[in-house]
Amino acid sequence: MNHQLFGATTNSFLPMVSVVVPIYNGAADLPDLISCLLSQTYPHDRVEYLLVDNNSSDRTLTILEQAAKLHPIKIYPLSENKIQSSYAARNTGIRTAVGEFLAFTDADCRPQPQWLKSLIQPFINHEVVITVGEITGLPGKNLLERHAEKQETLSQKHTLAHPFCSYGQTANLAIRRIVLEKVGLFRPYLTTGGDADICWRILDANIGRLEFVSDAIVQHRHRATFKELASQWRRYGRSNRYLHELHGVDLMPKLTPQEYYYRWLRWLVKELPKSSLKAIAGQATLVDLLSTPIGLFTARARYSGQSDAKLPETAKTIDWL
Repeated sequence: MNHQLFGATTNSFLPMVSVVVPIYNGAADLPDLISCLLSQTYPHDRVEYLLVDNNSSDRTLTILEQAAKLHPIKIYPLSENKIQSSYAARNTGIRTAVGEFLAFTDADCRPQPQWLKSLIQPFINHEVVITVGEITGLPGKNLLERHAEKQETLSQKHTLAHPFCSYGQTANLAIRRIVLEKVGLFRPYLTTGGDADICWRILDANIGRLEFVSDAIVQHRHRATFKELASQWRRYGRSNRYLHELHGVDLMPKLTPQEYYYRWLRWLVKELPKSSLKAIAGQATLVDLLSTPIGLFTARARYSGQSDAKLPETAKTIDWL
């Protein structure tokens, strides 16, 4: 392959892109998000930013309206006040979008400057209908954040390796618009799991493939408190239940009391002494010492979310363009 020719071709591939961001009570995050959008290397005249307020009770909509007037990029403040769901908000953005490609991220994400340009380039191949960028954590400040950072909790490698089928999280995802005309939009009443659902519907239709783009990077904050961490993993559990009912995904097996106590005992008798010696030698940290207890905490939260969840009948509804 002539790499100079390939480079010239990709540099000239600059289709119109619509970036859709659902926002709920995101006033504190918006200055950083907008700063990241301003720093994108994708040509400003080839991209529009559809920022959708999802019935926020803070100053989100006011800040969006001010940003649309103040900044040189195309920012369109939209509202989705009928359905409280990020997927309904994304659908509102999609319906307004004029781009041939739709890129998605979230208000609490920090897209890096090359994010959009890298995420869109694989679409030069007409077989590619979904692109998935990487999600990295913002530098961890406390124990829980550093634990998540070490586990790469947010990384797309987990969703791309899903045993049922690969998918990308909407924090860093792009879709060729035309495929949505064939398979429909997000399920508007779904509150979690909608990213897997829409990717699987597209891939199941055999109209193209998914491609991972490692240098299309979005940064995201890790959860900093046990309350936030439990909420995150209960949501993962609810997602699993919903995807089980929609697609037949295997449910997470329950951790039996015997398994639970065995893991605690193994940690106390084997792992903790070993990690403590490494810590004394400067080869381990508090994160290493407490990895198993935190892992058991998140596993219980995830199973709790899965057990308590029941897919509402309305959540089966698919919106259409």
